[in-house]
Amino acid sequence: MSDQFEPNAMEFSKINKIAVSAEDKAVLMLNLNRYVPKAAYPNGELYINYMRALNQLLEQLGGRILWQMPSFGQPLGGEKLHEIIAIWYPSHKAFLNLREMPGSAENFKLRGMCVEYAVLHRCPGDMFL
Repeated sequence: MSDQFEPNAMEFSKINKIAVSAEDKAVLMLNLNRYVPKAAYPNGELYINYMRALNQLLEQLGGRILWQMPSFGQPLGGEKLHEIIAIWYPSHKAFLNLREMPGSAENFKLRGMCVEYAVLHRCPGDMFL
């Protein structure tokens, strides 16, 4: 079983190729999250601090949360989620820079404390602006 927080090497290879090419463009990352009980989603202090740190980091990158909403259930499939967040990045390179920006250490520390399960889906980012 692979660690969900470890990058998918094949997918990151594609993202890296796009990021250094003339074809780099906006990307939307659809985040499917389940939080640990101590995060007390959606009103807990830990969750609120994580969202604050994430928003500050995204602002530095020129990205932003387009929308976020709770998940009430899953009629098909079996993975319980708490929240779905659509995060827009101006480029694949901006997404890759997420871990290198000032404030990223705090964001990822809070993420590790807050998120129990996460899946990211890479989607076209030019359909939303």
